[in-house]
Amino acid sequence: MARTEQPIISISGIRGKVGVSLDAQLITQFATAFGTFVGGRTVVIGRDSRTSSPMLRHAVLAGLFATGCRVIDVGLCPTPTILLMAKALDAQGCVTITASHNPVEWNGIEFASASGRLLTQAERDAFARIYESEDFALAPWNEQGRLETCSDATAYHLTKILSSPWIEQDFIRKANLKVVLDCGNGAGSVISPTLLRELGCRVVELNCVPDGHFRRPAEPTPDAIGELCETVRATHADIGFAHDGDADRLVIVTERGVPLSGEWTLALITDFILNQTNGDVVATVSTSRMLDDVAAQHGVMLHRTKVGVGWVVEKMHEVNAVIGGEGTGGVIYPNIHHTTDGIASIAAIVQRLAEARLKSASTGDVDGTVTALMESLPHYEMCRKKLEIPSQEIATQVIARAEEMYAGRQALQHLKLDLTDGIKRIWDDRWVNIRKSGTEPVIRVFSEAPTAAAAAALCDETLETLKMLMKQIRR
Repeated sequence: MARTEQPIISISGIRGKVGVSLDAQLITQFATAFGTFVGGRTVVIGRDSRTSSPMLRHAVLAGLFATGCRVIDVGLCPTPTILLMAKALDAQGCVTITASHNPVEWNGIEFASASGRLLTQAERDAFARIYESEDFALAPWNEQGRLETCSDATAYHLTKILSSPWIEQDFIRKANLKVVLDCGNGAGSVISPTLLRELGCRVVELNCVPDGHFRRPAEPTPDAIGELCETVRATHADIGFAHDGDADRLVIVTERGVPLSGEWTLALITDFILNQTNGDVVATVSTSRMLDDVAAQHGVMLHRTKVGVGWVVEKMHEVNAVIGGEGTGGVIYPNIHHTTDGIASIAAIVQRLAEARLKSASTGDVDGTVTALMESLPHYEMCRKKLEIPSQEIATQVIARAEEMYAGRQALQHLKLDLTDGIKRIWDDRWVNIRKSGTEPVIRVFSEAPTAAAAAALCDETLETLKMLMKQIRR
């Protein structure tokens, strides 16, 4: 049966609905191209907990074996763990089988080059040329690839996190924190509960069986983690955490059971890291202006990039940044590895909360809660919506027309246009960004303003404009 939809190819790899836009043949072709790209050398592979991941694993192995690769399989692991092991094993390439935060019917593969480093633009272009030309370097019968396994990936990742300069295990143990953890039945289930117990926390587990049958949406939006919020309140926990499907993201629930967006994860951790060390910060164009305020408070530079971890990582290398990430709850820790790491984020937030808790106990003049940590930072309201589109081509046309229209109004509306990624209109106290998604067939609209009502109005007005432009194109 032919594919009835097109997969989505982005800077990180390829994703699609299994059996609809993604199948074994397509995956094998990409894996064969990647094996050619790395010269048939060592490649680390790993997978998330999705029920389709074993099928993709075999398809990936076929392509890598066909090009003579030595494959080291680290098994079911979070994406940051897999990339970290590629670095530890000095591999020339890495393939992660995951669809991250996408719904359960989706899956995909993500690629990294030497030592688990995300592909640069030049590497992505070279890899794409091999795939599109089908100029594959197939190995002869007596030089086919071979498979090895590695079973200590999560243990190694835990060691790297616990040895970070900003972690004090004894200090955290003294705080005796109670934590509710929702791994969404994803890959974080195999490591994050262990980390919290190593840190001396009392742990209440939700959805921590990695069986791939997601009992809530893989993306831990506030609407998706109602059970976590209720459990935090019912158990009188100090904090709640939720991962996405491959645990490269983390979102927080306050001690009152209030769910926070991933923007807060990045803002709180950036402030925490900058208290430990000085240096530049990197974030995407659609990340909250809380980061601008945090950077200004610490007297450091904030650099903004296109949306996508690869772009953030490239800029972090360029400016030697000490922290970086996206407003999705993905934070990058250079001392561990240059990729978003939701497991390390648990350790960073717990350390910061423990410090606040113990300071509160000793002085009595500080509220050692997550809510108090939030209130210590400037606060804005964000609105995130999306417009479903029939094809990526139409999305491109819609954004092109929107750019032309907004450019003509720029002076009249006293705003600044930032075209780093899509179109970002910026006023003195608010902004709105529209861009084509690299992981779903949608145009995303993000806005931020002093109030929730103002942010929603800005988002809705922009969506109506996009719908009008799409109607004009489809006539």
